[in-house]
Amino acid sequence: MPLYQLDDLIPRIDPSAYVADSADIIGNVTLEAGVSIWSHVSIRGDNDAILIRRGTNIQEGSVLHVDEGCPMEIGPNVTVGHQAMLHGCTIHEGALVGMQAIVLNNAVIGRNCLIGAGAIIPEDRVIPDNSLVIGIGKIVRELSPEEIAGLHKNTAHYVARGQHYRTALKRIG
Repeated sequence: MPLYQLDDLIPRIDPSAYVADSADIIGNVTLEAGVSIWSHVSIRGDNDAILIRRGTNIQEGSVLHVDEGCPMEIGPNVTVGHQAMLHGCTIHEGALVGMQAIVLNNAVIGRNCLIGAGAIIPEDRVIPDNSLVIGIGKIVRELSPEEIAGLHKNTAHYVARGQHYRTALKRIG
């Protein structure tokens, strides 16, 4: 597991978390129980704290970083899609951030939101609970109960996958 101390900043990883060998976790980063960090993810808590709560998954190629005065808190039970970029933001429980979406400093994503692939959430934008967002920070409509259930199902799948990978994945070359 590639963990890096920076000065006196040391990552704290729950033993039940899965972290891919090609991910980098640097500095003031906390991963709670059941978190999964997939291949080629960079999580850099050098300027402020990053807290990733239980059951959250950060998928391949995503980048998480913070500026001084802009800590990050994600989760619990959040899905962050492939190659998403999160910077000094807050994402509440049950949300899904789509592939290659960008969420900037001090933005707040409400509970059970779906942030579409490629969406951009500008600095200081607050997205209400249960919102669908596509494009550049446009709230399209409230999600249905079925869509919210789908978000939760996706997150549960990644919790199970992370636990399986943590125990069954073996490097062979």
